[in-house]
Amino acid sequence: MIGRKAPPQPQPVETGPRGFDDFELRLGDIMRGERATLGKSLLDVQRELRIKASYIAAIENCDPSAFDTPGFIAGYVRSYARYLNMDPDETFAAFCAESGFVTAHGMSDRASSIKKVEKEPRIGKDPFTEPAMPFAPVGDSVLSQIEPRAIGSTFVLLALVSGIGYGAWSVLQEVQRVQLAPVEQTPVVLSDLDPITAANPPRESEVPDGIVVAGVFDPPRNEALDRLYRPEALDVPVLVARDAPISTLDPSTVGSYAHQLHKDEIALREQVQIATAEPDPVVGPTVPKVLEDAAPGVVMVAVRPAWVRVRAADGSVIFEGIMNGGDTYEVPMTQDPATLRVGESGAVYFAVNGQTYGPAGPRGSVTSKLALSVDHLTQTYALAEPTADEDLARVVAELNSAEVAAPSPTSE
Repeated sequence: MIGRKAPPQPQPVETGPRGFDDFELRLGDIMRGERATLGKSLLDVQRELRIKASYIAAIENCDPSAFDTPGFIAGYVRSYARYLNMDPDETFAAFCAESGFVTAHGMSDRASSIKKVEKEPRIGKDPFTEPAMPFAPVGDSVLSQIEPRAIGSTFVLLALVSGIGYGAWSVLQEVQRVQLAPVEQTPVVLSDLDPITAANPPRESEVPDGIVVAGVFDPPRNEALDRLYRPEALDVPVLVARDAPISTLDPSTVGSYAHQLHKDEIALREQVQIATAEPDPVVGPTVPKVLEDAAPGVVMVAVRPAWVRVRAADGSVIFEGIMNGGDTYEVPMTQDPATLRVGESGAVYFAVNGQTYGPAGPRGSVTSKLALSVDHLTQTYALAEPTADEDLARVVAELNSAEVAAPSPTSE
């Protein structure tokens, strides 16, 4: 016969005093104690007996409603009793007594599988986070798995990545930026232009709005070169005929036929030429002159050993050392004049435009912050007298003799 569930019978309630050992030991407590003695969990029993863990828990709780087929309850209970080393028949009898389960005929409806009414599925229920098994542990919530330290580390990592990306972008922008620097050499394209047109740039009224005109002689925009001396452009270029040396020759006075003319006629021609002669044209370069002549510079001349230091307008030292007698130093021409500090002021003179001025100060004295400009030196010092200083006369004579002995570059 196959078991079936019978309605539980009401138990009479006993009233009266009870002792400390007067309690009812139920089947589930015994089974759980035996299973704990073996050190087995519900999943271990399920793996060894091939019975669902939910059925094992239902046997311990004496709950026949958890089984899908009531006909297999007796076999499950007896198999689990033998696994716990208990008497199968007594265990099944105790299970039927506590749960009210009775056997049923094999052909009856009670012996067949129980058809459970399907419930509507719950929306948003996850079988892994909310399992239906009563013995399975409840999963942790999403918020409980978030650690504040992990959030702080994430923000630090994002800030670091953002900083590195911004730095790389800034470096890439600087590398790709094109900067133009002025050079002393004229570009090939500008060297082919007409210098006369470049010397006379168009007026501002003739240039359309929004257009910047740049000429060959525009000063560079770099502030580092503003201290260099630059000649100014002439208002009108000085033009010289290319064949002037040949076209100005007179065959009657120069050449093989000059001796055939009468001497009186030659003398008369010379007098007429002298009376009506114009200044000889200056034989210059074949290109027009568009810049003024360079301004006269300043040359320091030492007649005796003296320590000197020359500083630029920005304070940098451009020359420092001991100048012996006869040594000269050409002061660079800059927009702002350089300054001089000399230990032996009576031994240093200044040559400006072929004339000598000085000395810088009395003998044995120190001179500081002396502006080496043409205007300042010519207004502060008088012309030097070679007779007042024998060393100055000797040095001037040596320099003049050296200039005369030096071959001229145009003498060939």
